[in-house]
Order: sequence, then C-alpha cells, then structure tokens
Amino acid sequence: MKQSSQSHSLLIRNGHLIDPVARVDALMDILLRDGQVSEIAPPNKIRSGADEKFDAKGLIVAPGFIDLHVHLREPGQNYKETIASGTAAAAAGGFTSVCCMPNTMPVLDSPEWVTWVRQPQRGAVVNVFPVGSATQASKGAVLTDFRALQRAGAVAVTDDGKPILNETTMRDALRSSAEINFPIVQHAEDTRLTQNCSMHEGPTSLRLGLRGMTDAAEAAIVDRDVQLAQQFSGARLHVAHLSTAEALTAVRRGKRNRARVTCEVTPHHFALTDSDVRDYDTNFKMNPPLRSASDREALLAALGDGTVDAIATDHAPHAPHEKVVEFERAAFGVTGLETALGLAITVLHGRQKMPLARIVELLTAGPARVVDLRGRGTLLRGSHADVTIFDPKKRWTFDAAKSRSKSHNTPFDGWQMTGKVVATIVAGRIVYRSS
Repeated sequence: MKQSSQSHSLLIRNGHLIDPVARVDALMDILLRDGQVSEIAPPNKIRSGADEKFDAKGLIVAPGFIDLHVHLREPGQNYKETIASGTAAAAAGGFTSVCCMPNTMPVLDSPEWVTWVRQPQRGAVVNVFPVGSATQASKGAVLTDFRALQRAGAVAVTDDGKPILNETTMRDALRSSAEINFPIVQHAEDTRLTQNCSMHEGPTSLRLGLRGMTDAAEAAIVDRDVQLAQQFSGARLHVAHLSTAEALTAVRRGKRNRARVTCEVTPHHFALTDSDVRDYDTNFKMNPPLRSASDREALLAALGDGTVDAIATDHAPHAPHEKVVEFERAAFGVTGLETALGLAITVLHGRQKMPLARIVELLTAGPARVVDLRGRGTLLRGSHADVTIFDPKKRWTFDAAKSRSKSHNTPFDGWQMTGKVVATIVAGRIVYRSS
C-alpha cells in the first residue's frame, strides 16, 4: 500500500493494551512515529508531542490483525472484489495485513504477478502479502519457482481451492520448503472423494438430499502431509481452514513430533454447524463445508488449548449470479473480513469464556509466526505501527448491505454480535474509524 513519506506521529492514550508477544495486558499509552512504534508507557508518562491523538479510554488496543486467508479476486475477477474494495473491508474488520490467495485469473504463479498485486496502483488501504501458486496454473503437477516467488514478495505458496493430491509433488514441495524456509499452505481435501458434493455428510445432507463430504476426505490429506513434513527437517506445512476433529488429531501428532505444522480455523466453522444449512440457503455453502456439532466442539477446544495457530476468514466474495442459484450449482465461499472479530468475541469470549488475550494472539502473533511477518503481530518498540483498536463490549448488528466488500454472500447478515472495531491504523495512520 502507498504511504505518505511525510513525518507523522500519533499518540494513543488511555487504552488497554493487549500484546501477547510483549506479555502486556494493562493500561498503556503508545506513541507511533514515522510508521513505527516509538514508545510505550503507563498512562500520562509519554512526554513527547504528537501530531494527532486518539483517546482509547474503555477500549482494547492490540497489534494490527493479520488475516492469512483472503481472496481479493484480482487480477481477473474484479466484478466480485478488487484489491481496493477487499482491503477496505479488511480495514473495517480491524485487519491491517492480509495474505491474498493465488486462485485469480490468471493464477499468481509467477514473480511478475506477485509484483503486480503489490503495486500501489491497486489501491490497497492495508498491507497485502501475496501467496503464490505452488504449482504452475495451480494444476498440481509442475512446481513453480518457490525462490523466485519468495524474492518477489510472496510469503508462502498454495494451490488453494485445489489440493496437491500427488504425493510425489507434495513431497517435492515440502523438500523445497525446507531448503528455503518457505511455508506450503494446503487446502486439505481429497477431491477424489468429494466430487459433486456440496455440504458435509450427515443427517442434514440426508434430509436435504444433497451429496455430502466426509470428514475422512479432509483428514486423509492432512495425515499424509504431516507424515511427509516429518521427513524433511525444516519443512513448513500450514493447513488452511481446518474443519474436522480427525484432521486436528493429525496436526496434534505432528506438533508433538516437532514437525513445523501449523493450522488455521475460520469464524464460520467455529460459529456454525451443518445443521444451520436450512432451506438450501447458499450463503451457508463453503468449502470445507460447515461440519458436525462434534467437529465444532473439537475446533473450539483446539482454539483454546493452543493447537490452532490462527483465526483466518477465508473471505471469498461472489457475485449474486454465482450464489442466487440452486444449492448444488452455487459457488463455494462466504465473505468474512468484517464479522471475524464480532464472531470471535461473541462465540469464543462470550460463550466459551476464552480470554481476550488468546483471541488477540490468534489474530496477531499467531498468523505473523505462520508466514514470518517480522515486526508485525506485536507492538514492541520498533515494530511496524499497525494497530487495531476495538470495543469488546459494543453490541451491534451486521448489515451486509453496508459492507465495504463488493459482494454480500454471508451467513451472518442481521446477526447481533458483541465486539466492534473502532479504529484501524496502518503504518501509524488511521485508515478506518467507526462512525
């Protein structure tokens, strides 16, 4: 994103700072200067002047949120989202950095396209970190040049939306990952078992007459990949939008064996189950699908106990003509940038009694570690001046029609939530402020 080169300072006063990396959970003032965190001190102890002041009394001040899994749809599909509109939605949701997926048209499988996404002309209002394609055209056959993608600014590679099914290809990808310290993000789905399936296999799919995806279709790929990752010291495997208890078992095993295995969970998977798919509402159609109540309970436990590394939205905007059709024909995916915090505080904090500090960690330090966003995910002195300020007690109702995204395919339209973003600050400048 483009930032002004002029010197600028911002003093955030009276806020309650939660920074898991710095192990701070207390009232603090923060001075941001020239795009960096300049000073942190107890209230009224910072004597330096500032161009701008923000009173955060009664609010939580946190490192800028990072979303590991966002579809910005550019190049090629700007009828449903653009980098400008998608990052505006991100800012409204408190995200100061987003990692964008490569399943665009054309696919982000070359350094040139990675560079194109990062150009200031795209109009991003938050930091955009591209994830390159793991294979050429994401066809799962020939690996891309990981080192060239990394040099161009990609933070990881994936064939997101399509799994790397071929075991030899995945083994080669993980070998390359170990050589250059580069994460491989896997969409865990054995598509040989899920052809023509549109939701989770269970009583609801049976009642609706829809073909269902089994838990095993996800778990089998995760289990295989964890075993492969253990063969190469330093190989980095990240499981995208993990949704089943069985897959969690494989991730836990990998972590116990000290493999570099990480995973993310989406808000829709910890907030909903397959029983919420009523009346063929395509706003509840996503991949992986909403799972059983027992799967959801397993995800909630893993979010709390540290097994899950990050909350990621899998923000997947679609135009009405792709969603307002028969359930089996509708596109997979839902938007999620503007509802993530509200769902996390409502479900995880309000109902599950998860500490706010853990929720902040899942949105900041956790994702920063997964893709090595150094100087982000914390507000230690000298870090990037990316800050999210939110009111953990604010009650509000999400109105999809007012979303900053170009698309409104969400299952959470009209939902009442607790926890609202008040301001989003990128490189020391306010890019979103709630009205």
